[in-house]
Amino acid sequence: MATTPELIDRPRVLVVGGGYVGLYVALKLQKKIANAGGIVTVVDPLPYMTYQPFLPEVAGGNIEARHAVVSHRQHLKQTELIQGRVTGIDHQNRTAVVAPADGGDPFEIPYFDVVVAAGAITRTFPIKGLADEGIGLKTIEEAVALRNKVLERIEVASTMTDAAERAKALTFVVVGGGFAGIECITEMEDLARAAVKNNSRIRQEEVRFVLVEAMGRIMPEVTATQAEWVVGHLRSRGIEVLLNTSLDNAEGTLKLINLPDKTPAQEFEADTLVWTAGVQANPMIRSTDFPLEPRGRVRVLPDLRIAGDEGIIDNAWAAGDIAAVPDLTGSGLPDGTCVPNAQHALRQAKRLAKNLWASRWDKPMSDYKHKNLGAVAGFGEWKGVANINILGRIGLKGGLAWLAHRGYHGLAIPTGERKVRVIFNWLLGMIMGRDTTQLLDLDNPRGAFVAAATPAPKPAAAPAPAAEPAKAPVTADAK
Repeated sequence: MATTPELIDRPRVLVVGGGYVGLYVALKLQKKIANAGGIVTVVDPLPYMTYQPFLPEVAGGNIEARHAVVSHRQHLKQTELIQGRVTGIDHQNRTAVVAPADGGDPFEIPYFDVVVAAGAITRTFPIKGLADEGIGLKTIEEAVALRNKVLERIEVASTMTDAAERAKALTFVVVGGGFAGIECITEMEDLARAAVKNNSRIRQEEVRFVLVEAMGRIMPEVTATQAEWVVGHLRSRGIEVLLNTSLDNAEGTLKLINLPDKTPAQEFEADTLVWTAGVQANPMIRSTDFPLEPRGRVRVLPDLRIAGDEGIIDNAWAAGDIAAVPDLTGSGLPDGTCVPNAQHALRQAKRLAKNLWASRWDKPMSDYKHKNLGAVAGFGEWKGVANINILGRIGLKGGLAWLAHRGYHGLAIPTGERKVRVIFNWLLGMIMGRDTTQLLDLDNPRGAFVAAATPAPKPAAAPAPAAEPAKAPVTADAK
């Protein structure tokens, strides 16, 4: 184990993860803990929190990528920030192991309280070729890459003459019919339409979008009637919706199967495969001594303290997607826990911060209880669906739902500075239109410089002309 780097030597609240929960816990506690003689420390491999509900709009080119993230350094002025990954927690000895983001040697960090807020990662299955050919939609980098790939494939296909290769380039597949998948495919389709309008060599009917969903319906967060309307809406835009269908192979030709009878469904080639089929608790939690439930999440009480069969674990807290938080409203998952979404994570973080501070002074703590306000989804400009639980259930479709989606998330993204940037981003887009500028070589930014700095090879010397054969002397007899 490497020597611990120079850290602030004060009683520490260690926050593992800088996402929704980590950011808000630090925001709410940093000043109070500092005034009490302690320090809040956030450990995360990224220097920012990603507002994931905006990832489809980033992929669709409606939001600037930097506006969908919140800088830790800019907003956590009184927090100790460590860019790295917690790889283990020994709560009995109040220490955690941190692996620096730059690949340096791991080191130990002591703490007084720990807040486990490492969130979730994409859940995948052992499907051949998926790791090589697929891309998720869980990070801002994936959203940017997806936007650029849609634009790049359309541009490249416009000059292709081979019909099969052209069809492959213009086929976009999204696996997963939840909110992320539906918003992703509709934003991509909107972006593709805008790009095709600017390219006379491509016809809209050549572009193919396919949604693959293993269940018999999409978007379980909305009513069955609304889900049926969404399917109809997708198909009206030319998007193929394949229900009760699973991806069986992504190696080369995509192979789909019908789940009810396990028979082959379709086979086709596609250059773009997006995987949005669910999430799972961050596996780092398995490298701790905290109790876990069957789905791999840490067990917590309604007041967000970690607890196992032997009772409450002092000075240990958790919330968000990595925690099995009981839903006291009775409207959560079948196992009685809260749905893993941003709405719950943001509110759990605020309750956790209040309870942790109360515990320092032996004051009463409150349980987390929040009735789901509903769900809103945007399907591109002026299109969407919403199920709002305010003064009764209100179902919205089309433009009104799209406005509700933007209104809710425009207010929900953390910090006033980011709210202003996002809202002005939207207003500018409505006036100037969607930006379909393609950014190239983001994965190889030094390519142009390396090419310029590399001396051109010297041309090969021209071969010497072959010597002409000697001519026989002309004699008098030959004349």
